[in-house]
Amino acid sequence: MILYLHGFNSSPQSHKAQVMQRYMAERGLGAQFACPALPPLAPQAIKEIEKFDLRRGVSLVGSSLGGFYATYLAEKHGVRAVLLNPAIEPYVGLRAYLGPQKNLHTGEPYELTETHLREWEKLAVPRVTPSRYLLIVETGDELLDYRRAIERYAGAEQVLVQGGDHSLQSFPQHLPRILEFCRAAAV
Repeated sequence: MILYLHGFNSSPQSHKAQVMQRYMAERGLGAQFACPALPPLAPQAIKEIEKFDLRRGVSLVGSSLGGFYATYLAEKHGVRAVLLNPAIEPYVGLRAYLGPQKNLHTGEPYELTETHLREWEKLAVPRVTPSRYLLIVETGDELLDYRRAIERYAGAEQVLVQGGDHSLQSFPQHLPRILEFCRAAAV
């Protein structure tokens, strides 16, 4: 089972979630894919993800803020995670976005507050277990510094793509490797 965790102000309708869902369905693995809609507040997002049975055989694929959540959950539950241009410290980086927000796909409005930042900070894990991760980053990410991710996940499998942007333009070409990494967790 692969759980795809979307990013900040995104949803299961995100481009990467849809591409991955189609890719798995084309291979007869559609029933092995899920992408929950994650609420803006971290404890509610974690609760939504943990509705799934997170144990051996489950892998997480997290994009941006979803990568931050995937890291927390991979360490908590001992599962593997693929991180796509992951947020390292959303409680710092998203401070600039405090105030009115709107989900890009659903249009649902909400207020990003200091409470959101504090809740994300509570989920920060001091150290990661490198063998649990496959990190995929693009150097052209305009929102997050890819070097922070390379450093944070030192020792993990890493794919560094020159150019690109925060949307991870090269995502489709990584799908076979992502699926292989996740399948290894099921063995």
